[in-house]
Amino acid sequence: MKLSILDQAPVTAGGTPREALENALRLAQEGERLGYSRYWLAEHHDLGGLACSAPEIMLGYIGARTSSIRLGAGAILLPYYRPYKVAETFNLLSTLFPGRIDLGVARSPGGSAEVSMALSDNFLEKVWKLPEAYEELLRFLDDDHPEDHPHSRIKAAPIPASPPEPWVLGTSEKSAKLAGETGSAYAYGHFMNDENTRRAMETYFEHFRPRRSLKRPYFMLAVSAFCADTTERALELYWSTYAWRWLASQGKTTAEGIPTVEQAKRMLAGENLEEIANRIALKAAVGSPADVSRRLRSWAEAYRADELMIVSYAHDFDERVRSYEWIARELIPGSRA
Repeated sequence: MKLSILDQAPVTAGGTPREALENALRLAQEGERLGYSRYWLAEHHDLGGLACSAPEIMLGYIGARTSSIRLGAGAILLPYYRPYKVAETFNLLSTLFPGRIDLGVARSPGGSAEVSMALSDNFLEKVWKLPEAYEELLRFLDDDHPEDHPHSRIKAAPIPASPPEPWVLGTSEKSAKLAGETGSAYAYGHFMNDENTRRAMETYFEHFRPRRSLKRPYFMLAVSAFCADTTERALELYWSTYAWRWLASQGKTTAEGIPTVEQAKRMLAGENLEEIANRIALKAAVGSPADVSRRLRSWAEAYRADELMIVSYAHDFDERVRSYEWIARELIPGSRA
């Protein structure tokens, strides 16, 4: 089983966006050291506590300071952009870092309605037209527009020796069908929507048609996990993440970002923590190394996942890295953890 890292460049309470972006680089470097297969960085816009609005810029920065781990956008929000520009950008990255670049695309807004209006005058229309835009993007990446097509005489230069690997990201049967019909690898955001996982997975396998270099379906499950030496310690450290997401569900996130454990407990004062812990257990793998590895293996088997991508947060960056170390020690053969 392959393991990878999904990062959203979270700001922590008392920290700065620059520190969050520097930690993104450090996490990619640690992932490479530990034997993780790939590191992806997400795109968000004016969303409280998340620092990366342009993963394509960060990938160049990170690529220059790593050497082997695959790097990608998880995801570029394609309705905001012209496919040609996206293809140019990722062809350039692939030229700089051959055989290491993934291009994940999604249709989500990545921010508020006001953000969508600022980025695009007709975002919803482009969401509906995403299949056409994605097809155009693939043709630019493959450099194979038909001769009678208006774009047949232009190239998304520079053309790399090893083109970026396209992925569709999503949490629905619609995204799964698009990935399958275009012969793309598919990443499902289980940490965002765990209830639709099986239907999306089955839809992807049912509709997969080989294209480009991908001859069989490739399904990745993005999951939330946090590991410490004991279950009690893991849960305590996870409270900061839970409180942050709880505030987000209330529409109250701010640029202050992930709180400390002590701040989180104050935020959750009056809540039934035992009940919250039970809810967490249903949606995330939080616990000791043995418990987390057992849960991750069961998810991979249940959903026929070729790869698991792990999103793991804590206020303390070193604790976050240790979580990835514990998981690598359990599940990545030969890891340097």
